[in-house]
Amino acid sequence: MLQNEGQVAFITGAAAGIGRAIAQKFAVLGASVIVADLNVAGAEATVASLANPTGKQKHAAIKLNVTKKDDCQAAMAWVKENYGSIDILMNNAGVSSMRHLVDLTEEEWDFNFNVNSKGVFLVTQAAAPLLKDGGRIVNTCSMAAVKADPTLPHYTASKFAVLGLTKAAALEFAARNITVNCVCPGFVKTEMQDREIVWEAELRGVTPEEVRQGYIDKTPLGRLCYPEDVADVVGFLVSPEAKFLTGEAINVAGGANLT
Repeated sequence: MLQNEGQVAFITGAAAGIGRAIAQKFAVLGASVIVADLNVAGAEATVASLANPTGKQKHAAIKLNVTKKDDCQAAMAWVKENYGSIDILMNNAGVSSMRHLVDLTEEEWDFNFNVNSKGVFLVTQAAAPLLKDGGRIVNTCSMAAVKADPTLPHYTASKFAVLGLTKAAALEFAARNITVNCVCPGFVKTEMQDREIVWEAELRGVTPEEVRQGYIDKTPLGRLCYPEDVADVVGFLVSPEAKFLTGEAINVAGGANLT
């Protein structure tokens, strides 16, 4: 029997990148995966890439704006009707922009907090009644939550909030034997990183190639993080072996958080 066979996993922000890799990991481990994203075409592409090793898994894509309470509640009503309950909640939806604090706009601040922090709160709150006792919640945080960056003050603050919410939720959900943890990826090779490299190059007056090489140089293990590296750790956090682990932030950064 596969590790998560017969379970239902709900994941936000899985139209690409880290989220897609995690969704694929859940499927390989035997879970039925619900991919929730504003990018419906991307979510459907993720679903099309998911394995079905048990032959009984029911994967699905749904549209979800994690910043809207009504959307989150409606999504969970749909899940209840079609799946009954949730075993794994993966809050992965996230955005970024890059600006020094003195130049940061209120709109950028709100955008980052609404998706990265408020979204985790709203989805978790909506999913709570459907989560099985003994289930798992995993939040995608960031190395920015343990190592600040002057070009990401708003993003850093939003991820510190995710870290704090993870710890508070771990205490609240412990009574139901639901564990709540987060992963803190480092310099992950994704389309989001491709955009950030261009932004950072402009802010620092260097080339994108120099920025990318800088990320590698700051990582003791000598390479960028891949989405699959993060997915492997999430796979552990939803495994029986992680049943006594809660309120933790796991760095998946190749040591970049240490430099």
